[in-house]
Amino acid sequence: MKKVFNEVSSLDKKCYEKYLLSEEILMEHAALSLKNEIEKKVKNNNSNILIVCGVGNNGADGITLSRLLQNRYKNIILYLPFGVKSNMAKIQLSRVNTLKIKQIDTIEDIKDIDLVVDCLFGSGLNKPLNNEAKKIIEDLNSINAKKISCDIPSGINSEGYIYDIAFKADTTITMGALKISLFSDIAKEYIGKLKVGNLGISDELYEEKTNIYFLEKSDLQLPLRKEINSHKGTFGHACVVIGSKKGAGILASDAAFNFGVGLVTAMVHEEIQMPYYIMQSHNIPENTTAIAMGMGLGLYDKIEIRKILDLKIKKVIDADLFYDEIILDYLDENLVLTPHPKEFCALLKLIGIVNIDVNDLQKNRIKYVKEFSNKYPKTTLLLKGANVLISQNQKIYINTFGTTSLSKGGSGDILSGLIVSLLAQGYSCKDSAINASLAHTLVAKKYRYNNYSLTPNDLIKGIKNI
Repeated sequence: MKKVFNEVSSLDKKCYEKYLLSEEILMEHAALSLKNEIEKKVKNNNSNILIVCGVGNNGADGITLSRLLQNRYKNIILYLPFGVKSNMAKIQLSRVNTLKIKQIDTIEDIKDIDLVVDCLFGSGLNKPLNNEAKKIIEDLNSINAKKISCDIPSGINSEGYIYDIAFKADTTITMGALKISLFSDIAKEYIGKLKVGNLGISDELYEEKTNIYFLEKSDLQLPLRKEINSHKGTFGHACVVIGSKKGAGILASDAAFNFGVGLVTAMVHEEIQMPYYIMQSHNIPENTTAIAMGMGLGLYDKIEIRKILDLKIKKVIDADLFYDEIILDYLDENLVLTPHPKEFCALLKLIGIVNIDVNDLQKNRIKYVKEFSNKYPKTTLLLKGANVLISQNQKIYINTFGTTSLSKGGSGDILSGLIVSLLAQGYSCKDSAINASLAHTLVAKKYRYNNYSLTPNDLIKGIKNI
């Protein structure tokens, strides 16, 4: 996993003061990172490359880039719609002016662009765009060309929120380290492929401590069986509480069984049709090692629910229970909670943190996840979304592998089944949430058919050979 920071200006400052690297040295390396990515994408030396620069140091990165590219490409076009203001931008522009790199006054002056590089605003944007800036971004988005953003697509502010419009990049090269603003659900539509540009110093020296982490494929730890002398009880016993919407519990049970747990029991009031390898019981079996409940729960006897919640067994809780005050008595326990945004809003209201709607939540998901984790550090929270956020003990883990394929009924039930399976096998709550989420999203990402056709059964099949 990689570290994520709220801001990197303090990390840049450390480079100046501790490692004696000047602002100019960091800028040259930033431009070099952009240059290296462009050379991978654009092989034809006669390609038309448009670099659009703002008034500050993000624009200065782009101006520097134009100088580095002019040795390789014949048609570099520089567009400075607002001029330059920062000292570094002025210095870099004075150098470029000696090279006679083409500069244009309006976008109407360009034709047949092969690549657009966005260096307008960067991660320091802190106010809405004016009409001129919005029109420029709109025009850039309409150009049929490859698109790269420097640091963060212009129009996304420091919290990952988009006021009106943002540059839609195919690739974003963020400078120095990953920033939290890159990981809002709203921003995901515009980031494209995300890469980190090196600023001339190792990550180990550049970065500091953080409580936010970006999950990678290599972080996935599957429940592969290493013990030879074993039996079904060796790998735990998961129990899934079946509610009034029985399909949710059936899917969760099947997913759990296919993710390594030795035994799965469905707790039911009356026997229902289920896969033959899923046991059924009217009670929680004594040897149960983890419980999943809440999926499709509907109307349920609260005394019975409380008896289950009172059991000192690891649990994953989903769906209906996030609207019920009964959950307030158990949030300090060893739990995994898996709400979608609407459910999380209901939970935030129940626990007295804030009363907001989904739109307000989506503008600042990480802020509210932090507030929840500060209040309930023992509880593991998995907030579903385009980017999955997992928090525990005031640390946050970001899973960006989610796809639109998962926006289907039953996907969340499968996730609950995967989590309870790992809990039953002895994974911690945090590790169960992280690994189940990674498996869930990576299977969907590997799905080879049309993205509208993914079913819960496809997810279960994919789990078998991930």
